[in-house]
Amino acid sequence: MIERRLRMLGILGIISLLSYTAMVVFSPLAYPGYDWLSMAVSDLSAEGAPSKEIAGQLNALFGPCGLVSIMAVCVGVAGCKSKVLKSGIYFFAAMEWVCNVGYELFPWVKDATASNPQNFMHLVVTALVVVLSLASLLLVAIGARKEQIKSLSVWAIVCLAAMMIGPMGTALLPQAVFGLFERFSTFSAVVFNGVLGIYLMKGRFTLQM
Repeated sequence: MIERRLRMLGILGIISLLSYTAMVVFSPLAYPGYDWLSMAVSDLSAEGAPSKEIAGQLNALFGPCGLVSIMAVCVGVAGCKSKVLKSGIYFFAAMEWVCNVGYELFPWVKDATASNPQNFMHLVVTALVVVLSLASLLLVAIGARKEQIKSLSVWAIVCLAAMMIGPMGTALLPQAVFGLFERFSTFSAVVFNGVLGIYLMKGRFTLQM
């Protein structure tokens, strides 16, 4: 009974993904002149942005649902033999906490430079999120294969590739397509959290209670 209830919490990972997607898709409607190809997702919820309120409303379920889901996954993988897989999941959970708490504390300030203290801390949070995400996806890709969950390893590799494409594209290509490649990075982590929720729901992680 406890295991079944825990598994059902995985659906919150999907809800988190849907909430974030709704924010990215519909918030630009409240931001005249917003160009998704060249502008970052964080611009939609930035201090002073015309879309800040609706972005917050649409994104309201992203953080809480994502955190509950990943913490349930952390409990679920406790029974897995692979320490590498468990470490990867725990790193991913740490990333989720840093992401949710950090961006709430330091939202991007519209029309301010990167030297602005709040924007600087926003970038620091982003750096931590990227490092934890890359480390966690790499560990999960290795650990899931050892645990004979090969499809999860494939998902981790795909999301890891997408996350690396993001910064490479933003660094090498013109500002006109910055927003497109930035979305590779942001969506990769959100999608993977949803994937972990699905695996939890399907009982792919062994519980020892």
